[in-house]
Amino acid sequence: MKAVIERYNQLKEEHEQLFNPPSEVKFWQREAASLRQQLQSLQENHRKLMGEQLYGLSVSDLQNLENQLEMSLQGVRMKKEQLLTDEIEELNRKGNHVQQENLELYKKVYGTREDDEANGNSFVPYGLNNGEVSRVPIHLQLSQPDHQKL
Repeated sequence: MKAVIERYNQLKEEHEQLFNPPSEVKFWQREAASLRQQLQSLQENHRKLMGEQLYGLSVSDLQNLENQLEMSLQGVRMKKEQLLTDEIEELNRKGNHVQQENLELYKKVYGTREDDEANGNSFVPYGLNNGEVSRVPIHLQLSQPDHQKL
């Protein structure tokens, strides 16, 4: 109960100070100083992470910095691996979809395999034979040389 009353009094004082112009100026000056300090701290931390201005650090500080960088690098690698895994899965899905469409188109053009085998024509369309040599029939015709042009 006492903590609630103290918090209430503190908020009441801050509220009164905001409506008092000289107090408001002091409040914003303190706020600006606090933000400047935070900015300097962040800039110093950034320089350390970038490997700059490390001359004042002890061995344990450098070890802590190295551990922090390793953990960050591990996070980046995990994110990269996840993105690549997702992309591979998506490409596999697309590949399977294209392969299915290819099979459907093949069936529309050439009929089913049973019909082809009954006719003595049992070949597999390009890309559906899992690396085997395609047995697509090739029709070659020899033409006679045109003697009239000579």
